[in-house]
Amino acid sequence: MKFAIIGYGKMGHAIEQLALQRGHSVACVIDADEQWAYLESKLHECDVAVEFTMPSVAARNVSRLLHLGLPTVCGTTGWQGQFDAVATQCKELDGALFTASNFSVGMNMMFLLNERLAQLMVGRTEYKADITEVHHVHKLDAPSGTALVLQQGIRDYLPEQPVPITSVREGEVPGIHTVRYACEDDTITLSHEAHSRRGLAMGAVLAAEFLVGRRGLFTMRDLLAC
Repeated sequence: MKFAIIGYGKMGHAIEQLALQRGHSVACVIDADEQWAYLESKLHECDVAVEFTMPSVAARNVSRLLHLGLPTVCGTTGWQGQFDAVATQCKELDGALFTASNFSVGMNMMFLLNERLAQLMVGRTEYKADITEVHHVHKLDAPSGTALVLQQGIRDYLPEQPVPITSVREGEVPGIHTVRYACEDDTITLSHEAHSRRGLAMGAVLAAEFLVGRRGLFTMRDLLAC
């Protein structure tokens, strides 16, 4: 497949490297707004686009790609308020869009474990839940999209349970997410620690491979179900 990479930061470079290792090619890289105009012809040569940029431009980037008919994997978080409008566009254009708050396969397994633990906590009012997420100092959104998914996974089963999130930004930490249930007698902890960006990049490349030939809206749950 021919990839278009939108956003050529550390994630963009990691995605490029893994795509090449898996036998794909990169036909187009866009890393600045002014590049769209003269690289559009290159985008028409691509089979799929992977977008990792910033919350302020993600919705516009995805909309552009959908209007070009390009299946799009978007890993940018922090633009949830614009997602519904973009999802509507995707449906109207009969496009393909894959989004995730976190592309790590391991983290998505933790999402499932988090929901199962919340189910088991129904009626266990002695336990109080909280979430801590730690990321590098360059991450713009806080709390992280991943932490918000974990929070919602708890609230789906424990709607009356307050679930505070503590966000920490330090050093070059790729990402640590911890869910804790504590009571007077003990503490139960679920935690996922990313060792590098490679797991996120691999998930994005797997999502791109999954998306080609499909139409609609997809998430990591669809990928993991295959």
